[in-house]
Amino acid sequence: MCRVKIHYLEMVKTQALATGFKLSDSVQSLNKPRPIFVDLGMTVTSVHSCTPSSHNPQRLLRGVCLASPSTGAAGMTDNIPLQPVRHKKRHDNKNRNGCCPWSRCCGMGDFRPRTVWLGHPEKREQRYPRNVINNQKYNFFTFLPGVLFNQFKYFFNLYFLLLACSQFVNELRLGALYTYWVPLGFVLIITIAREAVEEIRCYCRDKEVNSQIYSKLSTRGTVKVKSSGIQVGDLIIVEKNQRVPADMIFLRTSERNGSCFLRTDQLDGETDWKLRLPVACTQRLPTAADLLQIRSYVYAEEPNIDIHNFIGTFTREDGDPPVNESLSIENTLWASTVIASGTVVGVVIYTGKELRSVMNTSNPRHKVGLFDLEVNCLTKILFGALVVVSLVMVALQHFAGRWYLQIFRFLLLFSNIVPISLRVNLDMGKMVFSWMIRRDSKIPGTVVRASTIPEQLGRISYLLTDKTGTLTQNEMVFRRLHLGTVAYGMDSMDEVQSHVFSAYTQPSHDVPASRAPAATKVRKTISSRVHEAVKAIALVHCVTPVYEANGVTDQAEAEQHYEDTCRVYQAASPDEVSLVQWTESVGLTLVGRDHNSMQLRTPSGQILNFTILQIFPFTYESKRMGIIVRDESTGEISFYMKGADVVMAGIVQYNDWLEEECGNMAREGLRVLVVSKKSLTEEQYQDFEARYIQAKLSVHDRSLKVATVIESLEMEMELLCLTGVEDQLQADVRPTLEILRNAGIKVWMLTGDKLETATCTAKNAHLVTRNQDIHIFRSVTTRGEAHLELNAFRRKHDCALVISGDSLEVCLKFYEYEFMELACQCPAVVCCRCAPTQKAQIVRLLQERTGKLTCAVGDGGNDVSMIQEADCGVGVEGKEGKQASLAADFSVTQFKHLGRLLMVHGRNSYKRSAGLSQFVIHRSLCISTMQAVFSSVFYFASVPLYQGFLIIGYSTIYTMFPVFSLVLDKDVKSEVAMLYPELYKDLLKGRPLSFKTFLIWVLISIYQGSIIMYGALLLFESEFVHIVAISFTSLILTELLMVALTIQTWHWLMIVAELLSLACYIASLVFLHEFIDVYFIATLSFLWKVTVITLVSCLPLYILKYLRRRFSPPNYSKLTS
Repeated sequence: MCRVKIHYLEMVKTQALATGFKLSDSVQSLNKPRPIFVDLGMTVTSVHSCTPSSHNPQRLLRGVCLASPSTGAAGMTDNIPLQPVRHKKRHDNKNRNGCCPWSRCCGMGDFRPRTVWLGHPEKREQRYPRNVINNQKYNFFTFLPGVLFNQFKYFFNLYFLLLACSQFVNELRLGALYTYWVPLGFVLIITIAREAVEEIRCYCRDKEVNSQIYSKLSTRGTVKVKSSGIQVGDLIIVEKNQRVPADMIFLRTSERNGSCFLRTDQLDGETDWKLRLPVACTQRLPTAADLLQIRSYVYAEEPNIDIHNFIGTFTREDGDPPVNESLSIENTLWASTVIASGTVVGVVIYTGKELRSVMNTSNPRHKVGLFDLEVNCLTKILFGALVVVSLVMVALQHFAGRWYLQIFRFLLLFSNIVPISLRVNLDMGKMVFSWMIRRDSKIPGTVVRASTIPEQLGRISYLLTDKTGTLTQNEMVFRRLHLGTVAYGMDSMDEVQSHVFSAYTQPSHDVPASRAPAATKVRKTISSRVHEAVKAIALVHCVTPVYEANGVTDQAEAEQHYEDTCRVYQAASPDEVSLVQWTESVGLTLVGRDHNSMQLRTPSGQILNFTILQIFPFTYESKRMGIIVRDESTGEISFYMKGADVVMAGIVQYNDWLEEECGNMAREGLRVLVVSKKSLTEEQYQDFEARYIQAKLSVHDRSLKVATVIESLEMEMELLCLTGVEDQLQADVRPTLEILRNAGIKVWMLTGDKLETATCTAKNAHLVTRNQDIHIFRSVTTRGEAHLELNAFRRKHDCALVISGDSLEVCLKFYEYEFMELACQCPAVVCCRCAPTQKAQIVRLLQERTGKLTCAVGDGGNDVSMIQEADCGVGVEGKEGKQASLAADFSVTQFKHLGRLLMVHGRNSYKRSAGLSQFVIHRSLCISTMQAVFSSVFYFASVPLYQGFLIIGYSTIYTMFPVFSLVLDKDVKSEVAMLYPELYKDLLKGRPLSFKTFLIWVLISIYQGSIIMYGALLLFESEFVHIVAISFTSLILTELLMVALTIQTWHWLMIVAELLSLACYIASLVFLHEFIDVYFIATLSFLWKVTVITLVSCLPLYILKYLRRRFSPPNYSKLTS
């Protein structure tokens, strides 16, 4: 009989308080959690006395019933069927149930909420995973089977394995075993070595992390423990600049202000520091050791991937009365973050595979390049040709005898038609291309994270870019303060400064209105409005001043005296820092802040103290942030709020200038924030606080309840001012966009900013040229409106499109095909007010509708989905951190580097890969053609022309280095490629690797193979071994000459490769007496026969190349000449 042990009765009190229910006496009388054993599937009769609501009976916590405040506790509820808890099915791509199907043996069942007792891991209710970081794909036992499986799950690798295995069958053997096994083994050894190096590096990194030593509080005092030995419930001490080893609840800090800063760049990619607050109850304890003396526990939600939210409660039972505190993201210390200030103590709640950082480590979509797909297509054609040739050979024998065995023998004989070395050459070429990108001194700091798709950069048709931080610097400069009746720009900031100075230096009593002139009264009114606006901007933010030693003043002294030279502002957004820096420039300086107070310094040096009562942080959903403060000098309570105009318009009192002035400032390219204020009485605030605390204690639907309470305060607020900050363009954005446009790449800008700001930036960056019209797609909400607007847009020609995210959503819902058809014809598209999911959707639609390659460029976390969806994702390391950079295939430090990345490296990678692949195919087809001619002459016999080391050496030491040296070839210099981006346009048609060029190389291979073989057959004298000597030597020389014919710009390594290969062949003739007559090759007869055959096979091609360059030269040759 299955039994469920319920430990959560204590939490019922918290839940009941939050949801408006009261506990029955039987539950209230419980002083400590008692396990209740319930038989699953049985009927629960009278779990305890309670009375549910007549219309909505609630069963909370697996059958524990709560009493409604409206009905009291009179009734009884019997025969309540106990339902098993069903967890929502997860749709992410990680195995959430553990490492194996028998995950319960690993302590990894379904994720559930948990109660964690402080300092008592032995009281755990379930088994939790070990706190071990493991990023390896294989272990010692699965490495070799895993690597081999991943190689042979593809058809062509399996095909070559079957060919090699067939040589163990005597009737199918064509020569020595090593003829087939050595090439296959060479390919596998390279692959295994590469995987082994990656696994060893990964193991060393994991071992370093798992072996880090931490201090743990225990009944024996402070003990040392490895990161891998940490358990749920342990009290861990983390020092400054030390990595947090597991997900913890923040209990204590050594900082005087009662808070600490976290560096989260390794978790979310953001470079700003995050403020974290300890649990108030534990922070008040005299020493950290007292944490083990109190009886307390943390209730934590089930592990999930959301790093920006957390729901939990902290309960201290031995208090009088018992203490309950709500826990949120501000009380957490996630693993992989770094403590930036002080020493902290936390209780571990999640470990191992349940860590937020581990659950967010998902394998991104494996991107397969279009070039690889094209090569696979050509390889399938070659395989088809192999089958056809084998069938023809057997058919010409009239299917005599055991013809089915002959088919297999011919498949083996002509197996060189499908080159086994093609994949290895291309993979090694991609590694060289990636190395060249990293080593390019003209684009320093560029990182290649996906070394399998560098040639994709040479065929981009659509480039989708973010605006803020990508095209712009994300360094905000304050430009405008607007009060409705008056506006202050950069040239009039001294007036604002004088107003602020007069507000704090004049006597507090006002001049009577009857005695004051009218002008004085107006001036005082404007002065007070300016002062109120500046004070609001100085208060409504999440900026914290941090003091650092500067060599003259130490940190403690700088913090005590508020030294200006040692102060640095830390915030989640550069917008907020620019606003606080502006208030400092006009006289009101933020000098101190902790989690419950803020200090401002006036122009006269006076310190104004404010108590922070509540903070409502900014979110992408709310698009606003607010703060409630109490002025310590007057006791006045004020609620300040700032946010985007679209949400603030419905919050502030009615006015006739907000919408118009927001539009005017946006057209100037400024980012606009609306600042408002509301004064609260003590009674109003106490009522709000009670409802807010009750909502925060809720475990279910906490965010919705909290938002509802806050919205009750956001009504009829006084509009104080508008602020406008400018985000300047990055260096060389305009010439880079012009290069991309001339290269035939269409640029789309996807941003979350206002329509006017986005349009202004597009014009300023020359995304839209001066002679192009702009069609602003008006706001549509219905199918009919979208139809009319699309018809109006259809009549426009050669104009850029500007559309908002809401209108885009309507168009894509009803007219997806028509809209994409029209948008793809535009020279440029600007999508504003775009959500991250919309950005990814646009990329996906472009890929589906056009079939062209896309490249997405961004710098923030909201660009990650777009970057991962695109064929090529490029991350820009900017002010918003490294999240986009880490998720991207390529990472650059500036947008201007994108031009060289595409025009030079992308173009070279694609052309070199195309040349390399075609030459490897040519090399294989040549020897296969010779084999076909040989078999045809000798009555279609399935006898190999070359055996043993000859067949192996041909594709390795004799021709490998010259052929691979084609990865160094280039048609034009990098300066010419940047100067004439039109050269890039030719690649968009895929001409370097097409069916036409493939057919040309096939014909060349057939011609050369036939000439060499027939020439050798005609010119040989007496012995068969002379045919082998003449034909094989001519084949090697032909390949070396063909490489020389193909090369457009010689590199010294190419010359070395040619000479080295020739020297290797000549030197090896001494050891090849089994296949080649050594005495014959020293004769004059051998030399002239080889020379004639080689000239006949190569000279016509040299003549054709010369004539083509003379009468129909390619574009690049015109520039190089």
